[in-house]
Amino acid sequence: MGGRQQDGVPMGKQADISYTYIVQCSDGTFYTGWTNDIKKRVLTHNAGKGAKYTRSRTPVKLVYLEQSESKEKAMRREAQIKRLSRYEKEQLIQTAQTAAQNGAPSQKGNVWKQ
Repeated sequence: MGGRQQDGVPMGKQADISYTYIVQCSDGTFYTGWTNDIKKRVLTHNAGKGAKYTRSRTPVKLVYLEQSESKEKAMRREAQIKRLSRYEKEQLIQTAQTAAQNGAPSQKGNVWKQ
């Protein structure tokens, strides 16, 4: 992944690049969404101005991030992930985290420290 990063998180809006992400809410639940500026989106969630679901569940922590070539692809992937069971989401997150810890991002996702 090119572009500027802060603490391993892509910074700013990049043309034609969108992200599908999972955040873990303060109550342990997961929220899945898409954005073209992940840093701003996580900050928005934590300011209580993001999705209605996350407003009462702050702070949130970014646990999964996947880059897409377009908004449409990110939105399709968001819909796919939302259909997964909690167990399947946990497996997706764990696989990406393990791959990142081993220095080889998984094919479908990357995890950055918030």
